[in-house]
Amino acid sequence: MKAAVLKSFGSPLVIEDVPDPTIGTGEVIIDVVATRVLSYMNEVLDGTRNYALELPIVPGPGGIGRVRAIGPDATRLAIGDWVFCDPTVRSRDDSVAPDIALQGLTAAGPGGMLLQKHFRHGSFAEQMRLPTENVKRLGAITPEEATRWCALGTLLVPYGGFLAADLRPDETVLVSGATGNFGSAAVSVALAMGAACVVAPGRNEEILADLVRRFGDRVKPVRLTGNEDDDRECMRRAAPGPIDCVFDIMPPSVSPTVVRAAVMTVRAYGRIVLMGGVGMAGGAGLELPYPWIMRNCISIHGVWMYPPDAASRLIALVRAGLLRLDEYETTAFDLDHANEAVEHAAANGGPFKMTVIRP
Repeated sequence: MKAAVLKSFGSPLVIEDVPDPTIGTGEVIIDVVATRVLSYMNEVLDGTRNYALELPIVPGPGGIGRVRAIGPDATRLAIGDWVFCDPTVRSRDDSVAPDIALQGLTAAGPGGMLLQKHFRHGSFAEQMRLPTENVKRLGAITPEEATRWCALGTLLVPYGGFLAADLRPDETVLVSGATGNFGSAAVSVALAMGAACVVAPGRNEEILADLVRRFGDRVKPVRLTGNEDDDRECMRRAAPGPIDCVFDIMPPSVSPTVVRAAVMTVRAYGRIVLMGGVGMAGGAGLELPYPWIMRNCISIHGVWMYPPDAASRLIALVRAGLLRLDEYETTAFDLDHANEAVEHAAANGGPFKMTVIRP
């Protein structure tokens, strides 16, 4: 099969023929139809993000495809089914605290690296081998619709955070990082899950106005000034009542004071979800007052990715018409132009924009 291969950090992807994946028990092989390109994939490929990858590797975190081959443990999947390929691979020998690898992207710890040795190559290829449980049926779609269904990979990240926080209908949510790619997705997911109001802070007034245009007056924009105390008060005032849940998805480049200003708007007995990158680039970490956490009974959820059933539940939200994939503006490249796709994604990574490779 044809694939885009990363042979060394900082070098271009090499488009070449590689051996077809072979199937084993507990595995499924997919014909990849469309796969998204992360806006920061260039930083993964050049080594800037220092992601754990054993080279050479076919990168690409999941995508949309059709079932090519199934193992003997699959009872519902059929050849030709349209599916979402979930890249979050979990070890099967510890259900309480499984090791995790993001297939085609990175791995967490020694156990994750062991997973990566087998479930290694990602979706920048004509075929992909996945664990059976990572293949989620979509129902009938057209080949053209496969491109926009790639947005599931972005939407799943905030959905996992809100599931961890047990977000309930009629609650008020604050999304810290609402003007970014994952943050804007969090706004749409929170509303789809029934949030009564989403407070959306940010510095880019054009993007804030666009969020209101897309989703209406349930979105309350807040223009940030950079003053921690003033910004916190403005965010609180924008909400119609107490803020039940704060979701943070700020990137590593952001100062911890910006994140703290948002996080500490949450009400007593409220919940905080941390899915961003503060401190990951070597800067200062997030400091929160111990007495404030303790006396206000604040629940803090650190969340990486999402639970195993999240993809199927999110697909159901889309099928019910509660979450719209047509918000996304997509640009598609063929596999021969994978390097151009990576460059395009880096330059066009704003809210509701998606770069896709169609092998």
